[in-house]
Amino acid sequence: MLSFLGALVIGAILGMIAGAILGKDVPGGCTGNVVVGALGSWLGELILGEFGPVVVDVYLIPALLGAILCLVIYYFIIERLFRS
Repeated sequence: MLSFLGALVIGAILGMIAGAILGKDVPGGCTGNVVVGALGSWLGELILGEFGPVVVDVYLIPALLGAILCLVIYYFIIERLFRS
């Protein structure tokens, strides 16, 4: 249980960092940060593999790159849908 909560905290931090790197706010506030961080962690480890420092069973480098990718995809889709 503690590992799950730690992963959520790490996900929130990674989502915040990804938003700061891109200079865009993560939609949904803290909940959005957790979702982007968790989804980015999964996506990053799926695409890039497992390398780099590990905190609470989360590989930080692929997770951060995955979170950035998730935000880029999100803003690309939102821009396309509401471009009118």
